[in-house]
Amino acid sequence: MAETGTALTRADSNAWSLACNREPVIRALADLPEITGDAISKASVALGLSRSRIFALVAQYRTTPVTSALLDRPEGFPKGRSRLGQAVDVVISTEIEQFFLTRPKPTLAQLVRRIWHACHEKGLSRPTRRAIAARVATIERDRLIKGRDGAKAAADRYRPVTRSYTAENPLEIVQMDHTLADIIIVDEHFRRPLGRPTLTLQIDVATRVIPGFYISLESPSATSVGMAIRHAVLPKASWLEERGVDLDYPVCGIPGALHLDNAREFHSRALERGCQQHGIELIYRPLRTPHYGGHIERLIGTTVGAVHLLPGTTFANIKAKGDYDAEGQACMTLVEFERWFALQVGIYHGTVHRELGVPPITAWTDTCDNRVAPPRLPADPATFLLDFLPFEMRKVRREGIELFHAFYWHGALAALATGYGGKLPVKYNPLNLSSIYLELPDGGHLTVPLRDRRRPSITRFEHDLALKTLRERGRRAVDEQSLFDMVGEQRRIVLDAVDRTKAARKSAQRVAYALSAGTPAAMAPVRPMLPAPPERDDTEPIIPLQIEERP
Repeated sequence: MAETGTALTRADSNAWSLACNREPVIRALADLPEITGDAISKASVALGLSRSRIFALVAQYRTTPVTSALLDRPEGFPKGRSRLGQAVDVVISTEIEQFFLTRPKPTLAQLVRRIWHACHEKGLSRPTRRAIAARVATIERDRLIKGRDGAKAAADRYRPVTRSYTAENPLEIVQMDHTLADIIIVDEHFRRPLGRPTLTLQIDVATRVIPGFYISLESPSATSVGMAIRHAVLPKASWLEERGVDLDYPVCGIPGALHLDNAREFHSRALERGCQQHGIELIYRPLRTPHYGGHIERLIGTTVGAVHLLPGTTFANIKAKGDYDAEGQACMTLVEFERWFALQVGIYHGTVHRELGVPPITAWTDTCDNRVAPPRLPADPATFLLDFLPFEMRKVRREGIELFHAFYWHGALAALATGYGGKLPVKYNPLNLSSIYLELPDGGHLTVPLRDRRRPSITRFEHDLALKTLRERGRRAVDEQSLFDMVGEQRRIVLDAVDRTKAARKSAQRVAYALSAGTPAAMAPVRPMLPAPPERDDTEPIIPLQIEERP
């Protein structure tokens, strides 16, 4: 490694003490207009040095009048100066620039072989591996990272952080992001591994509390963002009671601003419109500046780190995992992990925060007590999520509303079909397409179920997969019957494979969790576990719960 520091910081205590003793004597000599032989002799006796050494120290001090200039310099070859010939130096410098500081990052061993080969072609003696490694060690770290990992990586690591997000009041700024939890989830029935869940997490910048979160087997989407916002904004007493969690979780309220990165799901028109509806400002980080989201990034590191204590954890990397069998040890379902994570949030809220000096929940309580007005809550909590759901513009016709190749009907549509000629926003929850939500001209919402109530509930990803399969089979025109027939066929395939492959089990469980999370408020929630029927009539539509619970 290259030697770092200055003479002042590198000197040991004995050498520094010796230099300090020399300094007043040498300074007195250096101040003389003409150094006499008598003065030199007295200095030589006082310091125990030869006359030539005294003259050398005076010259050094006059050039650099500081105590560190009087330190004894090590004998031998000067550090940092190359012993290699100039031609070999040129070969090493050229290969480092043109080969080593490039992508894909070559190893030191590959660099050594390249230099040896180049020296052999030029008839030069080859340098040792140690000499080449020493030359690489002298390269500035930011230049090394920029050449081998790119300008962004170098900037992220070495760019000065001149500002950070701060907030004075609770819910003034809330940061949100997604991460894959480092744990393998098992299915509800077979208790076999499915995969890692996605965690959508939020943090209040002022108090560091976690306003809300959302856990699913889905990839990050506008819907998961909306579900996380709903969980953060609404009071959580009923949510905790449904899951049997005894926890004081008083954090709720509409944030003043959401601070987000530039992921696609954070730029959906559903999120933009929902935030505009409730007066929430959207703030996006500058591109390629992860340090602007430091609060949520550190929180993710803290919460994900706690997951590593659970059975079935995948740990943060292969080295930490070692020979641990994550899938073999996995035992937690998504519902159980959600309950565990809620309790972990309670532990985090009650732990003293290093920067705040108090627990986050204490900071929340104190700042809320000092506020003039309490946090804002939605006027209609039951329909709050609807403002963040994706929507399509549709015209109400006599046969109902057509969306995703299916028809939806409600008796109240009759007046709109004849008395309103324009298109209206039709909102839908991709987790459950059994009902849609028509936004009425007065701003209210009407829950409109499928026209054929015998149809099973399906998810958006099931619809898209069925549509893709029908297109591949040459069906240009897709009607409602063919779509639901295809979904039923796909579910039968999963039913036959569910106890043989992890992917099939994950697909079935994903459907069950999604339908449960996306159940319209007016309908009874779908429970993830029901006793499986002894026999199945193949003429009846298959629901996902039958898929996951077949013995």
